[in-house]
Amino acid sequence: MAQLYEAYEVHASEDDAWDEGPNLMVPAAQLYVRDIPLLRPPGQADLLQVLWCPFEHEPDYTPPTALFWRSSAEVTDILAAPPGLFAVEYEGYLPRPCVLAPERITGYPNPMDLPEELRQQLRDWSRWQAANSGVDSSYAPYPKSFYGDELSLAPGGKVGGWPPSGLTDPVARFCAACDAGMVPLLTIASSEWSRNHQGWIPYEDQALAELPGTGAANPPDVQVSKGNHLQLYVCPKSPDHPHTSLIQ
Repeated sequence: MAQLYEAYEVHASEDDAWDEGPNLMVPAAQLYVRDIPLLRPPGQADLLQVLWCPFEHEPDYTPPTALFWRSSAEVTDILAAPPGLFAVEYEGYLPRPCVLAPERITGYPNPMDLPEELRQQLRDWSRWQAANSGVDSSYAPYPKSFYGDELSLAPGGKVGGWPPSGLTDPVARFCAACDAGMVPLLTIASSEWSRNHQGWIPYEDQALAELPGTGAANPPDVQVSKGNHLQLYVCPKSPDHPHTSLIQ
């Protein structure tokens, strides 16, 4: 990452004592438009850098985040090594450096976002059989779970797409500056897939996923709020309007 660091006021913990002081935000993700055309940068920018504070803050107990759109051609003064951190709350907020391999996929809405008529159809096992979908017979008692586990919400880190839910039901979010409906920008996940539902594992990683202790499901070793996901939402009308976040 072309290093970019900002200070953020936090309550830093050392030996169970809480102290006031500035703390450096750290890189969480770096995305290039050349790799992810779905990104819609302002002006001539072609690079998005996402930073977060390695502490959870009240009232939502989320790590504060900052978004920086930049032109990669203008990034010339690169630090040889990042400055030291003052403190971290969890090691899971210090991502291990790794290379992203973006892959375009198709997802579908959360079942709770669908009209009741469609939700009823998802519960009809005979429809899944008639569609010759290849659904495992273990889903027969709960056919709607097949849609939720294998078809609708792609797990893991992703740009755009349908946002996951879990801690709360899906809730529309609106821009604080113009009241426009906000759209998902980025999901930072604590795991790329679930061992119980492996249909989303990339073909290249399926053999590796069978080996315990490889860390294949979480290469950056990120843990958001002890195992959840951080969603970032932005205003579709202006990149200058404040973004918002939600832990799920």
